[in-house]
Amino acid sequence: MSEKAIAEARYRPGHGKQPVFLFSSEEVDKVIDDLLTGPEDQNLAELYSLKRDLLPSGFPDHSFMIGVDRGRSVGLVSFSDSGGSFVTVGEPGGNPEFGYLMAGHHTEFEIDSEIPLALVREASRQFLATGGRRPTCVEWQTQI
Repeated sequence: MSEKAIAEARYRPGHGKQPVFLFSSEEVDKVIDDLLTGPEDQNLAELYSLKRDLLPSGFPDHSFMIGVDRGRSVGLVSFSDSGGSFVTVGEPGGNPEFGYLMAGHHTEFEIDSEIPLALVREASRQFLATGGRRPTCVEWQTQI
């Protein structure tokens, strides 16, 4: 890895040991495109900003997740750190049968958390451009 990487992403089998490194905030669009065109059971990515400090354990102090539903052109974003766990606020009545999966593993989110893909992209770029802060371009709700 180059010292210039700003984030790492995990969304495919094998990324646990070999994450995808991102070198600019715009590169997250490729991750989102990969989620949209890849296997249907791999439509969720977890990103970590390399601009934030690690916990004493050596693990990141935060988590940023991006999910996409290619059939309905929507997705979601979640953010967790010591301040809490949050997910985007979307239109009421999302698709309760649709699943967000990372490498085949299902993760549940609030039903009304889906937002347009353009906002998923904008929030993801903002997360990276601000050094791993929770984006302000979307509304948030507490993730239960």
